[in-house]
Amino acid sequence: MSKKKTALVISAHAADFVWRCGGAIALHAKLGYEVTVVCLSFGERGESAKLWKQPGMTLDKVKAARRAEAEKAAEALGVHKLLCFDLGDYPLKLTDEDKNRLVEVIREVQPSFMLSHSQYDPYNTDHMYTTQVVLEARMIAQAWGHNPGQKVLGAPQLYLFEPHQTEQMGWKPDVFLDITEVWEKKRAAIECMEGQEHLWEFYTRVAQNRANHFQRNSGGQSGGRAALYAEGFQSVFPRTLDEL
Repeated sequence: MSKKKTALVISAHAADFVWRCGGAIALHAKLGYEVTVVCLSFGERGESAKLWKQPGMTLDKVKAARRAEAEKAAEALGVHKLLCFDLGDYPLKLTDEDKNRLVEVIREVQPSFMLSHSQYDPYNTDHMYTTQVVLEARMIAQAWGHNPGQKVLGAPQLYLFEPHQTEQMGWKPDVFLDITEVWEKKRAAIECMEGQEHLWEFYTRVAQNRANHFQRNSGGQSGGRAALYAEGFQSVFPRTLDEL
């Protein structure tokens, strides 16, 4: 019996997983992975300006709208399970109980790899706080003394997806993923995020630019594989190889 293939995305806000790794989600879902997405918040305070400009808007209405967008986008991408922790944003803060809940998810999913934010983001501290929490939860999930008897986590790679302004974040991609074959799914998911319509074309251009980098790093003009859309990631841990 073959081992189940799984992946886990931890997103600070409801739309982050769409912009930054929607292609990776759709591609791996197509490859047979069960991809679980955790949204720690809906981005209801800090990332829903368009909704707040509507008359009579309330916090509950904004959260409901962002939840609906995230659920629709997750369906478009083929997400296996979407978990919304609803912990609030700007600022995002987790209690020990919240962190243990995330550890439980990690142990349950047993991901082959994980995805989250850049480790530094001066424009949005929710993002870098999320990755700090993810690293802590990953460590705890590996500890044999935490809830003895549960299956402990192995050592999945943590990939940091692309932040909004890379030169300010110290983010340096070392992996480019061709998402051309699932681009239409990612674009459909992008268009589900109606509360941030101003970002639709921005992240389309990012994917096109990364496709150029994919070709250059796969051999350039001398035999490089062409791609129309790609995503970039930075790996946190060393990767083990038998050959280069």
